[in-house]
Amino acid sequence: MSNMESAAPGDKEWFGHPRGLFTLFMTEMWERFSYYGGRALLVLFMTAAVSEGGLGFDAKTAGAIYALYAGSVYLLALWGGWVADRLMGQQNAVFYGGILIAAGNFVIAIPAALSFYIGLVFIIVGTGLLKPNVSAIVGDLYKNDSGARRDAGFSIFYMGINIGAFIAPLISGTVGETTTWRLGFATAGTAMVLGLIQYQWTRSSLGDAGAKPDDRSDAERARGWKMFWASIAAVIIAVVVSSLGYIPLDVDFMAKTVGAIIMGLAVYFFLYVLVLGGLDTVEKKRIGVIAIFVVAIAIFWGGFEQAATTFNLFARDYTDRSFLGGLFDSGIHPATWYQSINPVFIIVLSPGFAWFWVWLAQRNLEPSTPAKFALGLIQLGLGFSVIMFAAKLAIDSTVAPTWLLLTYLLHTTGELCISPIGLSAVTKLSPHRYVGQMMGTWFMAAGFGNVVAGLIGGHAGSVGVEELSGVFMDMTMFGVGAGVFLFLLSKPIHNWMSGVE
Repeated sequence: MSNMESAAPGDKEWFGHPRGLFTLFMTEMWERFSYYGGRALLVLFMTAAVSEGGLGFDAKTAGAIYALYAGSVYLLALWGGWVADRLMGQQNAVFYGGILIAAGNFVIAIPAALSFYIGLVFIIVGTGLLKPNVSAIVGDLYKNDSGARRDAGFSIFYMGINIGAFIAPLISGTVGETTTWRLGFATAGTAMVLGLIQYQWTRSSLGDAGAKPDDRSDAERARGWKMFWASIAAVIIAVVVSSLGYIPLDVDFMAKTVGAIIMGLAVYFFLYVLVLGGLDTVEKKRIGVIAIFVVAIAIFWGGFEQAATTFNLFARDYTDRSFLGGLFDSGIHPATWYQSINPVFIIVLSPGFAWFWVWLAQRNLEPSTPAKFALGLIQLGLGFSVIMFAAKLAIDSTVAPTWLLLTYLLHTTGELCISPIGLSAVTKLSPHRYVGQMMGTWFMAAGFGNVVAGLIGGHAGSVGVEELSGVFMDMTMFGVGAGVFLFLLSKPIHNWMSGVE
C-alpha cells in the first residue's frame, strides 16, 4: 500500500475538502434521486385509474397516504439516529438504510396488491436510517474544522441533494408516466443501488468518521439490540396484520395521528428543556426563539411541500403540457417534470442570495433572522396567490405552465429566506449540550409540515376546479398573515436572541 493510500482521511483532499466528502456527496445525490423520483410519482400513481396501471385511489386517500409516508420518514429519522449512535455506527446505518430504500422501490415495482404498502414501509425505515446519518458523517469529517471550510463542505453536500432532486423527476417521472408507473419506481431503486455501489467502493475514504457507535457497556448494547429487533418485529406484525384485513385501516386518521405524535414530541421536548434543562434566563429566551422558528418552518413546509400533492395534481389536470409534447405518444410532456423546477431554482439562486445577504450586511441593511423568516412566509403566501388566479382561469381551459413556474419561483425564494437561515440560527441559539436535539426538532417540524401538505393536498385534489381557487385563497391569507404577524414581532424576537446576531 502506498503512502497516499495509508494516509489519514483528512490528508486526502477533493477540491480542498476531505476525500470522504465525494463519497457522501454521491451517496446523498443518488439517495435523493431515489426519494424524489418516487415522490414525484407517488400521488399520480395512486390516483391513476386501475386500467392505466394505477391504484385508483381518490385524491383524499392518496393525500393521506402521502402524509403518512412523508411524516413517518421524518419521525423515523430520530430512531435512525438512535440506532446509529448506540448500535451500528453511522457508516453501517447509511449502508443498510440504502439497501432497504432500494428494496422498497423494487418491491413497489412488483405488480401485486400488497407490494405498494410493503415497499413504502421499507423506504420509510431505510430513509430513517440513512438520511440523518449521512449528514452526521459529513460533520464528523470536519470535526476539527468549524470555520468556512466546514460551511463550504456542507454547501457542496447540499448541492448534491439538489442535483439528485433535479434529475429524478425527469427520469423516473418520465419512465413512470410514459411506460408503466411501477417501472418508474424501479428506476428510483436502481439509482439507490448505484449510490450503494459507489459508497462501498469509496467507503475507505471516510476513515473513522461515523464508523463506530458510541462507547457503551455490553449490557447496554445488548438491551439496545433487543429494542431494535422488537421495533422491527412490531413493524412487520403491524404490516402483516393490516394487510390481511384484521385491522381496518383509516389512513386519514393514521396520518393525523403521526402529525399529532410529531407535534407532541416537539412540545414535550421544549417544555422539558425550558423547565428541567438547567438553563439560565438568556438561554431560555433563545430556546423560546427556536420554538417560534420551529412553528414558522412547520407552517412553511406545510405549504411548500404541496409540490408533491396539490401542485402535482394541478400540473396533471389543469396545465397545458403541449410544449415538447411531440416527443411523446400522448402529445403532452409528463406532469412530473414540474417537480424539477424547485431544485433548478435553488442551484441557480443560492449563490446570489448568499452574496445579497453579505452585501446588505456590509451596509448595515441586512434584515434580522426573524424578519427573514417573515419574508419567507409572505412569499409562500404570494406563491399561492399566483396559483389561485391560475385556478380561476382553469375553469374554462388548461392554463400556461408559467403560472406554476412563477409559483415555484416565489416558494423557492421564500425557502432561501427561511430554510438555510433557520438551520444556521438553530445551531447558534442552542446551548451546546442541546444542539443535536434541537436540530432534531427542526426536522420534526419538516415532518409535521409534510403531513399537513399531504392532508391539504388530498382535500384540494378532491374538490372541483371551481372551488380550487378558494382553497388557494385560504392558503394565501394564512401564509401572508403568518408572515406579517411574525414581522410585527421580529424586533422583540430579535432582542431575545441576545447578541447572537
